[in-house]
Amino acid sequence: MPGIFDKDLPQTQANFAPLTPLAFLERAAEVYPQRLAVVHGALRRNWSEVYSRCRQLASALAQHGIGKGDTVAVMLPNTPPMVEAHFGIPMAGAVLNALNTRLDSETLAFMLDHGEAKAVIVDPEFAGVMQRAISLRQSTQPLLVIDVEDAVFTGPAERIGSITYDALVATGDAAFEWQLPGDEWDAIALNYTSGTTGNPKGVVYSHRGAAINAVSNILEWDMPKHAVYLWTLPMFHCNGWCFPWTVAARAGVNVCLRKVEAQAIFDAIRGHGVTHYCGAPIVHGLLVNSPDAMKAGLPRGVKAMVAGAAPPASMIEGMEGMGFDLTHVYGLTEVYGPATVCAKHAEWDELDIGERARLNARQGVRYHLERDVKVLNPETMRPVPSDGETMGEIMFKGNIMMKGYLKNPKATQEAFAGGWFHSGDLAVMYPDGYIKIKDRSKDIIISGGENISSIEVEDVLYRHPAVLAAAVVAKADARWGETPCAFVELKTSAEVTAAEIVAHCKKHLAGFKVPRSVVFGELPKTSTGKIQKFELRKQAGSAEAIDV
Repeated sequence: MPGIFDKDLPQTQANFAPLTPLAFLERAAEVYPQRLAVVHGALRRNWSEVYSRCRQLASALAQHGIGKGDTVAVMLPNTPPMVEAHFGIPMAGAVLNALNTRLDSETLAFMLDHGEAKAVIVDPEFAGVMQRAISLRQSTQPLLVIDVEDAVFTGPAERIGSITYDALVATGDAAFEWQLPGDEWDAIALNYTSGTTGNPKGVVYSHRGAAINAVSNILEWDMPKHAVYLWTLPMFHCNGWCFPWTVAARAGVNVCLRKVEAQAIFDAIRGHGVTHYCGAPIVHGLLVNSPDAMKAGLPRGVKAMVAGAAPPASMIEGMEGMGFDLTHVYGLTEVYGPATVCAKHAEWDELDIGERARLNARQGVRYHLERDVKVLNPETMRPVPSDGETMGEIMFKGNIMMKGYLKNPKATQEAFAGGWFHSGDLAVMYPDGYIKIKDRSKDIIISGGENISSIEVEDVLYRHPAVLAAAVVAKADARWGETPCAFVELKTSAEVTAAEIVAHCKKHLAGFKVPRSVVFGELPKTSTGKIQKFELRKQAGSAEAIDV
């Protein structure tokens, strides 16, 4: 029954507009038209120019019959066309599908088919793999292929499309009257999960969710106007954790970076006055472990955001030594990238590095604009005790949440069972309300009936001064069922034996948690720097056992 506050108080265009991150670009161009927006090699563009180009892109796509609900795929590194795609494609009413640049042709072909792409924008670096992917498509739907030309790219400029990106943009109208989405629930982007088993799932983002997470990024970081953001995080990964839209909201600077290399990162930080960047642990580890000479002259106070594995004490100490301020966040593709943050407290600064590392290693608390995150018993759907010991599953609900999985109602229903999104991550809740992941449900090692958290063992391995990266998986054992098998990647020039690694673990772990096998070598990683445990599980069976 309507109450007195609903009677004769209609929702109209005058008092309601759907949330969309596209409005952030419009405002940046209106308020700060001459402020620097994009840096790429010798290229410089201001916010007025970026807005005009995005409207031109939208207009050009519309001229090719691409509109509401159509998918436009892009195969691009972190370059200006990728920034523009995050605005121009949805300005046409279409849905952006940013493809993972590290994938094989067969997987890319599946994504083009599954997402029903009507156009694809291709960087010359990926022309070969995309040409094969296009040839492998099952669909007979015409596909507009658009070639990007990039002066920074030094490889062969292979053409596979019918028009270049700049030529396409030039055909568009810079005054194109793009429309707000008819509903903020309309799709803005399609992102595929890693698909380690079977085909990847297509995660659909809404205009509302993208706008809300973009604003939450600002709030979690206290991000000021005109921040200078370095693109070390791939924009294909959860739409760069929504930071293309975040940077526009702050009228900041997008410093583009084709390849993630330590020298290039340090040069960009010094040369452009970078204030913020994001990345997986491998990126931060790359910087910390670089030669001291490479780090000379770095400004202090650069803010870095890390997600994935919890940052070990050595990383936190190394980042502090460079004068960088590290923030730990956690999330998944389904929650637009980061949706929790390990919010730091001033009193933590007085603690020793070991204790600060322990506190900062936690996944933390919900983002400002996320409704809720809890550790629940997946059987009862009740919160676990806040004792730092009882494990449950991390579950989310609220604004920073996918619409669902494209063409997969069963998986969507399972993911949202009980009114919560089931992350698949096992964690504990501490008395202060902070969450800490203990493992993925599939990564728990059950040895002699006892649960072993692979993350707990990895945390200990990272404390060894010779260890650059570590991962622990289950190895079948005739007596115990499973035992921990450690895969270790050493720092450059470091030397250590398997016996020494085991002895180190014995100092910090109960006997049954100590790895029974240690394998040295470079760890297989995804394009976003995550260690591929499914590949390590294949190798674990042949790993030589150690007498512990």
